Amino acid sequence: MTAAAALRNDWTLDEINALFALPFNDLLFRAQQVHRQHFDPNAVQVSTLLSIKTGACPEDCKYCPQSGHYNTQLEKQKLMAVEQVVVQARAAKAAGASRFCMGAAWKRPQEKDLRVVEEMVRRVKELGLETCMTLGRVDGDQASRLADAGLDYYNHNLDTSPDYYAEIITTRSYAERLETLSHVRDAGMKVCSGGILGMGEGANDRSALLQQLASLSPHPESVPINMLVKVPGTPLENVEDLDPLVFVRAIAVARILMPRSHVRLSAGREQMTESTQALAFIAGANSIFYGDKLLTTDNPQAQRDRALFTKLGLHSETRNTCESDDTQSARLAQRARVAQVDALAVDASV
Repeated sequence: MTAAAALRNDWTLDEINALFALPFNDLLFRAQQVHRQHFDPNAVQVSTLLSIKTGACPEDCKYCPQSGHYNTQLEKQKLMAVEQVVVQARAAKAAGASRFCMGAAWKRPQEKDLRVVEEMVRRVKELGLETCMTLGRVDGDQASRLADAGLDYYNHNLDTSPDYYAEIITTRSYAERLETLSHVRDAGMKVCSGGILGMGEGANDRSALLQQLASLSPHPESVPINMLVKVPGTPLENVEDLDPLVFVRAIAVARILMPRSHVRLSAGREQMTESTQALAFIAGANSIFYGDKLLTTDNPQAQRDRALFTKLGLHSETRNTCESDDTQSARLAQRARVAQVDALAVDASV
């Protein structure tokens, strides 16, 4: 199976459900085969996420402690100063991050704030970091301005399936989310979009979410798969826990559906055992958020992540931030061919 043949945007729900239904070992084996075609299997892309404006969001996302609709005892913070963000970005790079993500709890950015975040992008880019932002809904002009400032990725998650969406959010439609992703792509930026599992959705909803993501053309370059973090004060604080093996299956299916995307093991890692995280890496996860906080929820501390990487023989992905994904894929494919030739030479000499 060639890399080109592996890229599809026409996966059916029946096909995706069939993947989820595979024996666990078979599913992970297939995901590993796909993963190794496109990535270094032991490299993990490391990002740091900073909340640059916290709380008082007008959206009513039932999972989110930043929503102004719920009392979660979250301390609200205004938009950070540019210099404060640069200091945080410099520290993130020193700790091993290659991408710096900035999130603001807005429905959409206002003009006075957009000018500030444009400067944040420029300053963080000067440090040699890839940049990502999530600022809520953006129109075509706003997306173009962010792209002109040098923003590499824009994050806007679909969260769940179209059918289950209204159970989670009522203040923004699914169509509006897809429209924002279209503006981001048209502006020339890379797309970061995923969802949250464990919000009470059914198995078919998980398949439908991944189908939506895989139907985007091209696929999102980054696909964060989140496990719900149950925050007291939100409507989902008492929802039933999702089986970790179901979560790992979703990682594997995402890897098969979107072979060249970075699949990010995202929120919920603080509650995961090392064994669950290891299975997720085997299933094709090759990106994490690194640091003490993921916006406003706890995340495994950097020291613990480094220890886990050592146990598993993993290392941080390093790449030139100006290198395109096509260039990276070609370089990795060439390295794989060289390794295969070397292995055949060793076999012939034995």
